[in-house]
Order: sequence, then C-alpha cells, then structure tokens
Amino acid sequence: MTPHTFHDLPALRSAVRRICEAHRLPSGTGGRLVLSVVQVAGDALRAGGPVRLEAAERTAPGGTALLAVTLHAAPTPAPPSWAHLPLPGQATPDGQVAWHLPLGEGQDGPAPPAAAHGALPGRSGTREAQSAEVYEARIAALESDLTAALSRADTLSTELHRLKNELAETNSGVLALYVQLEERDEQLRRAHGQTLRELEDALRPSPIGVEGLEFAVHYEPAGTDAPTGGDFYDWLTLPDGTVHITVVDALGHGVRSTRSALNVTHAVRTLALEGHPLESIVARTHDILAPFDPEIMATVLLARIHPGTGELRLANGSHPPALLLRADGTSDYLEVRGRGIGFPLPGSEAVRCDTLHEGDLLVLYTDGLTESRRDPIEGEARLVKSARAHARRPVDEIPGAVAEDMHTVILHSDDTLALAVRRATRDASRAGARTQG
Repeated sequence: MTPHTFHDLPALRSAVRRICEAHRLPSGTGGRLVLSVVQVAGDALRAGGPVRLEAAERTAPGGTALLAVTLHAAPTPAPPSWAHLPLPGQATPDGQVAWHLPLGEGQDGPAPPAAAHGALPGRSGTREAQSAEVYEARIAALESDLTAALSRADTLSTELHRLKNELAETNSGVLALYVQLEERDEQLRRAHGQTLRELEDALRPSPIGVEGLEFAVHYEPAGTDAPTGGDFYDWLTLPDGTVHITVVDALGHGVRSTRSALNVTHAVRTLALEGHPLESIVARTHDILAPFDPEIMATVLLARIHPGTGELRLANGSHPPALLLRADGTSDYLEVRGRGIGFPLPGSEAVRCDTLHEGDLLVLYTDGLTESRRDPIEGEARLVKSARAHARRPVDEIPGAVAEDMHTVILHSDDTLALAVRRATRDASRAGARTQG
C-alpha cells in the first residue's frame, strides 16, 4: 500500500479497516489494530498535524508472512512506550509506530466488496456536519467501550493463564505426593509383612530331632499382605518318648485366626503333657477355649508316633485325613470321624491305629493344599500322585515340592500347611547316628 496522509480520525479509521479486510485479519486482531492506530494518531491529529499510514506484506527470517502496518506521526524527543495499547506497537524517535502481524493462520474469510465499507457521509451542509459529529461521537464512545472490554478480556486471559499454571503446579504436586504416599504405603506393607513373618516364624516350632524319624514342614499364607493365618502346627516329644503332632486350621485369615490357632495348639500341648488320653483332647480343648472365645472355630488333627515301633495313632476333629504313603508305593487316607473345636458335639469319635514302617511317609496338611481347585476329591488324588513323585527326595524338600505341584493352578486361595514325617530305614538311622557322633 502506498503511504497515505490523513487529517482526521474517521478517514484513518476507515483506511485501517480496509487494510484489515484486504488481508483478512481475524476480527479480534483487526479490532485491536484499529483501536491502537486511532489512539496513537489521536494526539497528532488533534494538534492539527497530519499522519501517514502505510501497509505492506513482508517475510520474516523464518519464512512467516507478516503484515507490517506503520503509522508516521510527529517526531518525539524519545520513543514513547505503547505497551498499554490493545495491540502494542514498536515506536521510534522519528514518530513512527509499527505493528507486525502474522498472516495465513486464523484469518477470516474473503473480504467483502469494497462498496460495503462506507466512509463518512459525503453530503454537505450544516445538518450533515452535525450528523457527522454525532456519528464520530458514537464511534468514539464505542471505541472507548471496546477498549475497556478488550482490557478486561486481556486481564481475564492473564488471570486464566495464571490459574492454569497454578492448577498444573498443584496437580503436579498432588501427583508427586500421591506417588510418595503409594511408595510409603508399599514400604509399610512390606515392613509390616516382614515383621509378621518373623513373628510367626518365631512362634512356629522348628522340626524336632528324634532318632528314627525325619520331619519337615512347609507353610504358605493366602496373601503376601497378610502373611499370618490360621494354619498352625506343633510337635513335641512326650515324657514316654512318643512324638505328638498337632495340626490346626482356624477359621479366617490374618492375626485373629493366628491367635485362635495358637490358643488351640497351646491348649492341646498342655493337655498332652498332662497325660490326657488322645481321644479326649479335642473335646477338652473345646471346653477350655469356648468360654473365652465363643466364636472360635478350628479343625484339628492329632497324631502320636512311637519312634521305636512306628506305632501311629490318630484323632480328628473335622480335619482332612492324613495320607500314609508306604515304602512299597501303596497309599491310604487314614480317615477318622470327629468334629472340630467350636463345632456342635466337638471331639474325635475314635482313635485310628496304624503302623509307620521303615521308609513310610506320613503327610499331614490343611485343606489349602487339596482344595486350591475347589474340588477336594480331585485334590486328594493329585496329592497322592505328587507325594509318590517326591517320596525319595530328602524329607526337608518334600513338603515344598508337593505344595508347588498342588498349586500349579489356584482357583481358591487359602493358607497352606504341609507337614511330612518319614520313618527312616535302619541304614539311614545308623548313618545319621555316625554323623551326629
């Protein structure tokens, strides 16, 4: 555009609008440019001096197309600051103010015909002059209102940007805090689980040493977040040399079931050491504990083994039967009828007697071993198969190997206890005695 000289604001305003429409600037940008040019030129025009306006398309170093709009006003001693304008411009001491606007993005549609952009009415006369003054006053009022609206919009935009930044920082902080809390919670869970495991390991007795018998045990909780449970055991040598074994499965999981199982094993141990008959211990344990814990429910399996003769006696209170795997490969589940502690009519209905011969393996367990697939009959069949496959291994490896076989598929998670007792052969007993000597 060739530079044009203007002596009044209406003509200058119309020229700027035509520039915006010709280059299809967005309406918001065009409105700000019109207000800014009028505001800069106002002082010079009111002082009686003309202003010159020119516009040209240029290419920025990065290849971006720009519209350069330059207003030439009166020279000034120093370039004024026009940062407060609706569309800030760059000023120079010679009175120039320039605006550089990107083209090609966010532009409005094609410019309407030039005829649509009327200038001020061209009629002469006093009436027309008065109308022009009224028109100009209205335009000035509208521009003032638009300037205030744009200023308010800029303020709101700045506030929105600030709030978005604060929200992003807050969200980042909350996310970091959440991650820290998760990490801390995981650390506490691990520490809690480790403490409970150490406590329970301290409460679970180690395998006892009895000549002619080999012992091993494997325990696995239902979940790592609750490493304690109601599956418990106890073994001890009675004054007459007989080995007594207790296997308990208390109802539930966690610390409460552990407490119930401990109460049962302690009561049974006391009764066994006092010499009470094996067939009476389940019922007497119920009589001792029920008044103090009316909600207690536990299944119990008691075994007595004479190391010298291999005599085996079993009493049962609603517990899965012991598995006897003989050295010749045959096997039997040693069933004994009875009801557990907390059950109606608790007690073992009888005592089953059998013999543990040299090389025979006795497997005592809780239902978490055989009911992991929800079918106890199928589980008992798999237990026999697994015990046969591992019967020749060192006894301390057998319970863990059997549990691994039984838990290849787990449809019902439960605490698991597997305990193995093998009567050693004479050769193995003599070798063990020589090693101990």
